Amino acid sequence: MLTPSKRRGEELLDDPAVDGGLALRSLRDVALANLFFGGRLVVLRAFGPLFEEWSRAPQSTPRTLLDLGTGLGDIPAAVVRAAHRRGIAMRALGLERTPLLARTAGAQCHAALVGDAMQLPLADASVDVVMCSQVLHHFDGAPADQLLRECTRVARHAVIVADLRRSWLAVGGLWSGSFLLGFHPVSRHDGMLSVLRGYTASELGTLVRRATGCTPLVRASLGFRLSATWRPPHSPRPA
Repeated sequence: MLTPSKRRGEELLDDPAVDGGLALRSLRDVALANLFFGGRLVVLRAFGPLFEEWSRAPQSTPRTLLDLGTGLGDIPAAVVRAAHRRGIAMRALGLERTPLLARTAGAQCHAALVGDAMQLPLADASVDVVMCSQVLHHFDGAPADQLLRECTRVARHAVIVADLRRSWLAVGGLWSGSFLLGFHPVSRHDGMLSVLRGYTASELGTLVRRATGCTPLVRASLGFRLSATWRPPHSPRPA
C-alpha cells in the first residue's frame, strides 16, 4: 500500500534545452536534499567497506572516483573528505552533460568533464570506483542496462549506485520538506517524480544482475534511499 507503482514521466530538468540558471538553481536544491534527506549518508555508508579495505592496503597514488551526473559535486566532495579522515588519498572526477554544469562541478571535484554516460570517454578499469547517485532512475530498459554496463566497464574496484526508494511516505516527506528548505517549484515537481520513478530493493538488485551479470549488495538507508554495490568481474580481490 505504501509502495506506489513505478512511474515513468518526464522531469522538467531532463530537457536538454532547460535554462542553465534554472538547472543550477535546482541542483542547489538537490544538494540540500542530499544533506538533509540521506543522499550523502547512503553513499558514505556504501563506501565504508572500501575504506576499510584500502586502509589495510595503502598505495602511493591517490584512489580515483568517477561520479556520473555529479550535479554540484557535493557528494563526491563528501566522499573525498571522509576518505582523507581515514588517511586515504582520493581524487574525484565528475561527469556532466553540459559545459556549464561541468564547470560548476569542478569547483567541488578535482576535475570535471563533459561526456555521455552511455559511452564514457574512459578506458576499461581506469578508475577505482564509479559512482552513480540519483541518476539511474532517469533511465528505463536498454538505456538503464547500458549505463550500468558502462559503470562496470570503467570501474577497477567497485561500482556504487545510490538511488531513491519508492514510497508514498517519501513523496509526502519531500513535498513538505521542500517548502521548509525553500525549493524552487521545478525542484519540487522533479523531486516528487524522481521518488515515483525510484526502486524497491528487489527491483534494483534485479536490474543490476540483468544488466551486468554481477550480484550486488543492496542496502536500504535512512531518507528512503537505496544503494547497490558490486565488484566488476575484472576487479582485484581484497587481500
